[in-house]
Amino acid sequence: MSKKISVLGSTGSIGTQALEVCEKHGFDVIAVAAHSSIKLLAEQVRRYKPEYACVFNEDKYAEFKALVSDTDTEVLCGMEGLCRLAALDEADIILNSVVGMVGLLPTLTAIGAGKDVALANKETLVAGGELVMGLAREKGVNIYPVDSEHSAIFQCLQGNKRSQLSKIILTASGGPFYGRTYDELKKVTKADALKHPNWSMGNKITIDSATLMNKGLEFIEAKWLFDLEPEQIEIVVHRQSVVHSAVEYNDFSVIAQLGVPDMKIPIQYALLYPDRLECPTNRLSLTDYGTLTFGRPDYETFKCLSAAIKAVKLGGAYPCLVNSANEEAVGMFLNDKISFIEIGEIVSSVTDKFDRFGINCYDDVMRADKMAREYVRNLVLKG
Repeated sequence: MSKKISVLGSTGSIGTQALEVCEKHGFDVIAVAAHSSIKLLAEQVRRYKPEYACVFNEDKYAEFKALVSDTDTEVLCGMEGLCRLAALDEADIILNSVVGMVGLLPTLTAIGAGKDVALANKETLVAGGELVMGLAREKGVNIYPVDSEHSAIFQCLQGNKRSQLSKIILTASGGPFYGRTYDELKKVTKADALKHPNWSMGNKITIDSATLMNKGLEFIEAKWLFDLEPEQIEIVVHRQSVVHSAVEYNDFSVIAQLGVPDMKIPIQYALLYPDRLECPTNRLSLTDYGTLTFGRPDYETFKCLSAAIKAVKLGGAYPCLVNSANEEAVGMFLNDKISFIEIGEIVSSVTDKFDRFGINCYDDVMRADKMAREYVRNLVLKG
């Protein structure tokens, strides 16, 4: 099997694992892109010999270009370069694993060019779900989910009638603070929040997992990916991260997808669909785990989760506003400007601060993004 892959966000956790999958199966990596990790990006250029490489941070362009000047790889930069890699004629599929709102325009560009997308960028559907899915339908493009939970649902839907779906069950690890009280969360440190019990991820998504915002974002994504009403999505805390999610049908049969907590499995499924080949990971042994547990989320303590669900029920720009406010607040927490508990307090205040307006184009998304970020910065500045 030979596929040509363009990997956006190639130096992140998803990107590096995707390259491992590509190497395992002999895929042709024709493009790599990173924000500013130019040393690792240069190593990837030398190892995979892509035709193109893009560094999003334009200040790093000259330095990166010098690092790979002895190669045949064409070097690009900025959003223009990222979008060019998202629409390469020779690419069979685009993997979008960039972090943040940066990922929306490349996704829209890829779909506009008629390219299938393996999607790991949450903000694409959270902020612009209606735009993205509408354009995908218009262009006849497939969106293959890379998140383990959405991949699980996608797999559980195979071979069944979509009209017979009753609900989906999104599983959540609960993060490092599951079971903590609101008062206990006031004392947690950045180091505490960056220790996820099951997954190895980037800083932003790890903090989102600790606040349960990650599950809130996945709730919004699932609504768009699978054309669901919010009432058809149930969240269940599953500490072992073995059951990646499940689907309930009208006869009340529940089909779940299980596996070890390793992102290479959903990455590979997205890139190879509908084929399955041996994956560079460990096999699941249920007897080694022995016990699998399930519980309810604490919506009152983990305010980010409640805020995300409220936002998608309200509709319009609210999911984008909540997402951008969270992105800004997490950045401030990682830079020691606010406490962990303040992330949830800030994000949960957003839906009450803005009047509802719709998302009809990319500019509407950018407007909402700017409004939310300015709101958070001003709120923190005022103290």
